Amino acid sequence: MPEDPHIQAIVEAVIDGDPDASAEAAQSALDANMDPLEILNEGLMSGADEVGKRFENGEYFLPELMLAGRALKSAMEVVKPALLKKFEGTENKVKGKVIAATIQTDIHDIGKNIVSSMLTAAGYEVTDMGVDVQIKSIIDKAEEIGAQAICLSALLTTSMPFMKDLIETLKARGLRKKYIVLVGGASVTESWATHIGADGTARNAADAVKLAHEKIGM
Repeated sequence: MPEDPHIQAIVEAVIDGDPDASAEAAQSALDANMDPLEILNEGLMSGADEVGKRFENGEYFLPELMLAGRALKSAMEVVKPALLKKFEGTENKVKGKVIAATIQTDIHDIGKNIVSSMLTAAGYEVTDMGVDVQIKSIIDKAEEIGAQAICLSALLTTSMPFMKDLIETLKARGLRKKYIVLVGGASVTESWATHIGADGTARNAADAVKLAHEKIGM
């Protein structure tokens, strides 16, 4: 557990799946003048990572995963205005259209929701397609809205190969060069991203925004 009591309270609230406690802890941290990025990365993401590990190990199941997601959403509603204010003042702010989705056969949405919120705060137009989204649906939506990037999430190792399938489908349709494909999730590594031909991955939501700036920058 982290040493800072504010961060510890956020992590515990996420793990416990308590939306009221998570929102209260997030507000308390902001009132203590903590950096919203620290709250996000050290608090919310750390809690999300622990929940993901417990789900992968069979300690947590779908109900716990859904409760944790609600706790994260509740806290993000508190932190998001501070994040927006922080990013509004940066010179690196760029706008682009992004598709975000948890790949088919995977119902995990905690990390995706946080990254979507961060990208939105940073000035991107994010179309969040939800969880267990079919490859064809993702690509068709990207074509429909004229997206520059497709961000894919997966928690389950059994779902990760579908990320590669999406990239291969883009190639088959002659669309690979048209889209930046970014992948993420608890089990996703840089070597995996390279192996499947993705354009990158990030360790956390803040790094995901930086990566988007680098890859999509207009």
